[in-house]
Amino acid sequence: MSEKKDVEISLSPIGREEIHKLEYALLIGTLFRPEILEMLRNPEERLTWVDSLAVAAAAIAREKAKMTISQIAEELGRTEATVRNHITGKTEAGKLVRETYEKFVREGVKLDIIEKIPSKEIEELNKKINELSKENEKLKNEIKVLINKIEEIRKSLQEIASSI
Repeated sequence: MSEKKDVEISLSPIGREEIHKLEYALLIGTLFRPEILEMLRNPEERLTWVDSLAVAAAAIAREKAKMTISQIAEELGRTEATVRNHITGKTEAGKLVRETYEKFVREGVKLDIIEKIPSKEIEELNKKINELSKENEKLKNEIKVLINKIEEIRKSLQEIASSI
């Protein structure tokens, strides 16, 4: 049986374990804000929001560990521009996660976690989250390509119709 235990979260993480703890704290702390819970009620936006918040939390946690933008981008499988936009708060997700971090700085952070989840299971879940995030990004790009093709076909049909 698992038991609950309070875990201290470093706001200046050193090493992978501390980075992951801060990342999860930022994600959980942001996800459970009332305005975010309200946004997540929309099923069409839910996956995009959770993905954006997860990437922003990961980027900010790694920034606090003094990783460079390029290191963060490579590790997260995102562009440097995306990472930079999250870290600087230019994205809504980055802004919200940054606010959560600042709240942690002011008030401290402790999360109630389950103690005995095997680290291998956590690692597998992290890999799955990253795979799903990459797949989501790939699907978004494929949708853009399809929309462009549809627009080209529409224009071609208009040209054919006007020449008849």
